[in-house]
Amino acid sequence: MSQNSLVPHTYLYTFNCAEEEQYLCKLEVRSMFRSNLHTFVLESSINIDPSRSPFIKEKIEVLFICDTLEDLLRGVREMPPLNGTYKVIGINYRDIDHLDKMGFQERKEIARQVACLIPGVANLDHPEIVFAITKVKGKWFFGYYSENQGIWLIHQQKPHNYSTALTTRVARALVNIAVPELTGVKVIDPCCGIGTVLVEALSMGVNIIGSDYNPLVMKGIRNNLTHFGLSGSIFLRDIRDITEMYDVAIIDMPYNLCSVVSDKEKFEMLQCARRFAKKMVVVTTEDIDGILNEVGFEIADRCEVVKGKFIRQIIICY
Repeated sequence: MSQNSLVPHTYLYTFNCAEEEQYLCKLEVRSMFRSNLHTFVLESSINIDPSRSPFIKEKIEVLFICDTLEDLLRGVREMPPLNGTYKVIGINYRDIDHLDKMGFQERKEIARQVACLIPGVANLDHPEIVFAITKVKGKWFFGYYSENQGIWLIHQQKPHNYSTALTTRVARALVNIAVPELTGVKVIDPCCGIGTVLVEALSMGVNIIGSDYNPLVMKGIRNNLTHFGLSGSIFLRDIRDITEMYDVAIIDMPYNLCSVVSDKEKFEMLQCARRFAKKMVVVTTEDIDGILNEVGFEIADRCEVVKGKFIRQIIICY
């Protein structure tokens, strides 16, 4: 058998995003996987929970990569006995090459063939283990399957919200862009508003602190966190009063009619961020490249998020 031994630490991800989100999706992939996304499938050695991302649809923890289906069937036959019940599914990813695509009946039949060879007890309705098989660039992939639980969709139902706040999808991607590695990272959202970013970050286990200078939002932030069973440190504080150091700052620059910010104030905000954060991911509707350079930030990557005629820039700085 060629290339069909057990594959250590290989994961296959499929993605799905709207056309206007494709640049945000690709920036998230570059940040989390240190790789470029050219199609809607990605092979990586990095293990990410698919529910972390609003764009990852599914993940296969790969056991076998085979040149032929026959090779894969032989490999499955040699698997050790399972400790739980299982089922097998066949999947096609978005925009799959027609040479790799399996028709509905073909997928069912291949899944049945594979399932019959697995040493264990099948359960199609409530399996403890789900396996998946797919074909990418002529190779057969088989392994443990998991899918996105769409946690950010639940977070859309916050008790308190702003009409101009980031969507939960954008906020979740923003956190992943800012904090690709969850452990050992100290994060701050110093202009947290109603807490959209905080909810997404805390739900992923990010060590994040929120603060805002507006006393009117404090109760709303805390109610939003409590509503989803989350807890975090929230402070009523001006960004200029932050003294402790952070690994990352996430800043959604004020931009609505109730939060008119002058160039001088933008400079002061970003100058403060430069003082207390090693890395910053900033969201802006205006060109602030000059200010970023002036306060000492170097732009590492960026993308645009378009919603109708409304355009946000997401910029990664060090």
